[in-house]
Amino acid sequence: MQSRLQLSSGTRLRVIAAAGALTLLLAAPSSLAQQPASDDTDQQSFNNSCRTCHSVKEGDNRLGPNLNKIVGRKAGALPDYNYSPSMKDAGFVWDQDKLTRFMVKPDEVVSGNKMQPYGGVSAEEAGKVFAYLLAASSSP
Repeated sequence: MQSRLQLSSGTRLRVIAAAGALTLLLAAPSSLAQQPASDDTDQQSFNNSCRTCHSVKEGDNRLGPNLNKIVGRKAGALPDYNYSPSMKDAGFVWDQDKLTRFMVKPDEVVSGNKMQPYGGVSAEEAGKVFAYLLAASSSP
C-alpha cells in the first residue's frame, strides 16, 4: 500500500514559493544584513538641510561650496569658491567635531560666515548629515 500526499495545484505553488523565499533569505550575503538602515535617512537629512545650497559632487559649487571630501579639508580652502574672509582665515581642518558644531551653530564656529540666515540643525540631524558626507566622499 502506497500513501501519497495529494495537494491542490494552488497549495503546491504556495509551498514552492515559500521554500524559494526561505532559500533566498538563507543564501543572502551577510553584508546585506549589516548595512545600516540609516543610509537613506542620512541622505534625506542632507537633502532637507543642505542640498539647496550645497552639493557633494566635486566642482559643483552652488550658493555654498561643494562638500565633496570636506572631512580633512582646510576650512575656506577650495580654490574655486568665494568664501567669506572669516572662513578663509578660520585656520582649522574640518573634522567631525567642527562640522557637526558648525551645522548646529555656525556662528559659534566661524563668526561672519556666509551661511546667513541659516539657523542650524539639531545635533541629531548634524550627525546624520556628517555620516552622509563621509559616505558620499568615500564612494567613487
